[in-house]
Amino acid sequence: MIRPRRLRKNQLVRDMIAETKLSKDMFVYPYFVVPGTQIAHPIEAMPGISHFSIDLLIKDVERGLQLGVNKIMLFGVGDEKSADAKSAYDPNSIVPQAVRELKKTFGDDLYIITDVCVCSYTNHGHCGIMHNDYIDNDLSVDLISRMALTHAEAGADMLAPSDMMDGRVAAIRARLDAQNFVNTGIMSHTTKFASAYYGPFREAADCAPNKGDRKAYQMDFRNIAESRREAFLDEQEGADILMVKPGLAYLDVIAALKAQSDLPIACYNVSGEYSMIKAAAQRNWIDEQKVVMETMYAFARAGASVITTYHLRDMVENKWI
Repeated sequence: MIRPRRLRKNQLVRDMIAETKLSKDMFVYPYFVVPGTQIAHPIEAMPGISHFSIDLLIKDVERGLQLGVNKIMLFGVGDEKSADAKSAYDPNSIVPQAVRELKKTFGDDLYIITDVCVCSYTNHGHCGIMHNDYIDNDLSVDLISRMALTHAEAGADMLAPSDMMDGRVAAIRARLDAQNFVNTGIMSHTTKFASAYYGPFREAADCAPNKGDRKAYQMDFRNIAESRREAFLDEQEGADILMVKPGLAYLDVIAALKAQSDLPIACYNVSGEYSMIKAAAQRNWIDEQKVVMETMYAFARAGASVITTYHLRDMVENKWI
């Protein structure tokens, strides 16, 4: 008689032989930063998440650091919108300002990743320059690489291009290296799917397209071979980390990229995934702690060694991890 249950007898032995383990070091916490002062405005569709002005962002980051939350991802909201998205690469736009102030306050104790996409800066809400109702790839790549350089100049440690334009990783790497930012990393959203799970984020980031959708540049969620191809191309172009977005519905993609690449694989536990858990927990339909932690282990089990999630502050404040 073979008895695998012997290794499940109690919590001590289960913890000892667990194949998948989590630590706070794996996690990144997203923030939405807005112009102004004394702003901490709750985002209705994402309970527990707020828009922060820089002054209150610094205070919230400081509280997070005391709990071990030392890696953040910044999204800018509220800058000028235009057809050419010129505010995206303005050194005085909200994200570069925030990066400078955070680095001045916390230095290398805080690792700052910035979202590099222009959807919050265009007046049409798409992730690039519109030409004849179609996103011009190469004009958009030039714009995105300029935005990336602006963030690097402000002091960002890593850049996370999320636009899904062809060739943007190579363009960003070339622009950074030409200006001697050779140590600034790139966490490429290498397989960002055209997903319905982004709904709450588009409210939070004020970036919903005012016409059409993003299926002509974000990936078709029916395709896994294409996701492997995208990952291979980004790796060849110089990405340092490969991101899968969303996470929960794409565990198979995380696993496929982990098997294919020696680069670290990241996933983004996106707003829709977060808000569904929050809504169900508020109605007492689920145990929030148990569902959140089961989800985090699923990401890690699939192969993600970096997890960006809005649940992180709950996890550390409540000692779930």
